[in-house]
Amino acid sequence: MEAIWTWIGESELAFQIGATWWFPLLESIHVVAICLLVGAICMADLRLLGWMGKRYDLHQFVDELTPWAWGAFVPAVVTGLGLFISRPAAYAANPAFQVKFVLLLLAGANVFYFHRYVYAIPAEGIAAEGITAKGKERLAAGFSIVLWAGVILAGRWVGHIN
Repeated sequence: MEAIWTWIGESELAFQIGATWWFPLLESIHVVAICLLVGAICMADLRLLGWMGKRYDLHQFVDELTPWAWGAFVPAVVTGLGLFISRPAAYAANPAFQVKFVLLLLAGANVFYFHRYVYAIPAEGIAAEGITAKGKERLAAGFSIVLWAGVILAGRWVGHIN
C-alpha cells in the first residue's frame, strides 16, 4: 500500500490540493457537509429514541430527513477523498484517521442494518411486534449517535496527531 500512497501523494492533484487554497476550501465544505449529515441523522435518531418529534409519524419523519442525509453524504465523501489525497501516507498511518475510518464503516453497517431489518418493517408491523421492534429501533439509534459522535471526535483529532 505504501507505493500506492506515495504515488497518489506525489501526484499533481495532491500537490494542488495540499499547497493551495483548495485544502482549506475542501476542509470547510467537508465540515459543513458533516454537520448537515450528522444533524439529519441525529434528528432521526432522537425521534427513534422518542426524545423529540413524538407528534410526527416516524416513517414520514425519517423519509423527509433521508434526502438531506444523502445530499450531505455525497459532498462529505468527495471532499474527504480530496483531503485524503493531499497526504495519503500520513493519513493512512494516523491512528485517529484509522479510528475514524473504522467508526465510519460501523456507522454505515448500522445504517444498513436499520434500513434493511428495522425500518423496513411497516408501522403496523412494529405495533404488532411490540417492544422487540421498538427495542431494535432504539438500539440502532443509540449506536448511531455514539458512532457518529466518535466519527466527529476522531476527525477532529486527525489534524492533531502525526
